[in-house]
Amino acid sequence: MGRISKKRKEALAKIDSSKAYTLAEACNLVKEVSTTKFDASVDVCIRLGVDPRKANQMVRGTVAMPHGTGKDMKVLVLCTPDKEDEAKAAGADHVGLDDYITKIKGGWTDIDVIITMPAVMGKVGALGRILGPRGLMPNPKTGTVTMDIAKAVTDVKAGKIDFKVDKYGIVHAMVAKSSFEGNKIEDNAKELLQSIIKLKPSSAKGTYIKSIYISSTMSPSIQIDANSIIA
Repeated sequence: MGRISKKRKEALAKIDSSKAYTLAEACNLVKEVSTTKFDASVDVCIRLGVDPRKANQMVRGTVAMPHGTGKDMKVLVLCTPDKEDEAKAAGADHVGLDDYITKIKGGWTDIDVIITMPAVMGKVGALGRILGPRGLMPNPKTGTVTMDIAKAVTDVKAGKIDFKVDKYGIVHAMVAKSSFEGNKIEDNAKELLQSIIKLKPSSAKGTYIKSIYISSTMSPSIQIDANSIIA
């Protein structure tokens, strides 16, 4: 086993690994144990009692973070010329269609979110093999295939994120930066968790929220008591 750094030891000493903390406690503690020199991302990891292989147990949705995520999301809008001005005015970083489709086919994916409209999904759909594995494929369920381009761009820039359970039954999501005040991290995390609870599939049996952990970049994970969320 490799050596543990002094900072890592200090962080581990502050966390009781046998304890499940309340959400408020965990959100304040994650700030204490974040030791990076940069503004670290704060992530929440939720293990669900679902079988993602079954279509009726897929948990997927979007949530608007009350305080944003602290990350400047790079947005590409693929649209017809009549929608370009609307997209630019809303704050999209890249706007166009054929030129960007060619760039993506060539391997360019330096963006966080792609927003498009139903009329061009035929062209965008051809990029599925490139965009799908990177989580960039637009989807009507997450509001990224829409005629209201301006609202979609504004929502993403304001901190709207989409989440999806992976094949292991786990949802990972960035909810804040470590520079956020503890209560703002808590508000964002609570918004995400409550959205996931509302999406519980009717076919899911047994315990739905199996475990919740919060951590910042390179910090130890802190377990959250699921009952403090559900209560």
